[in-house]
Amino acid sequence: MTTRGEQWLDEHAGPIVRPYALIRGRTRSSADNLDLIAMVTATGSPYTGEAGLGPEEQRILELADRSMSVADIASEIDLPLGVVRVLLGDLQDQGMISVRAPAHAGPRPNERILKEVINGLRAL
Repeated sequence: MTTRGEQWLDEHAGPIVRPYALIRGRTRSSADNLDLIAMVTATGSPYTGEAGLGPEEQRILELADRSMSVADIASEIDLPLGVVRVLLGDLQDQGMISVRAPAHAGPRPNERILKEVINGLRAL
């Protein structure tokens, strides 16, 4: 329990903000279906929203300057993937980032072939 006027602080990070507060309690965005290895690139378009960009969005745009995967962005800014997807969705809706889905590598092997490989490995 805190006393009146006392703030919860992390000595190195400053004020502690819960991840859901960063995304205003939202759990869904246009980026919910982003693949972890989808590449995110900043477009250089200006921000046109009503509220300003937060430090997390600014950091995402810095990282996306050199094109980075969704998973790498989440790791780099140390936020849960769900939160990062909502932030990416907001930036994508504003036209500030573009997302390139990973290329499909062709047909996947069928179950019979995979079982044969597993059985062959067990036989070793």
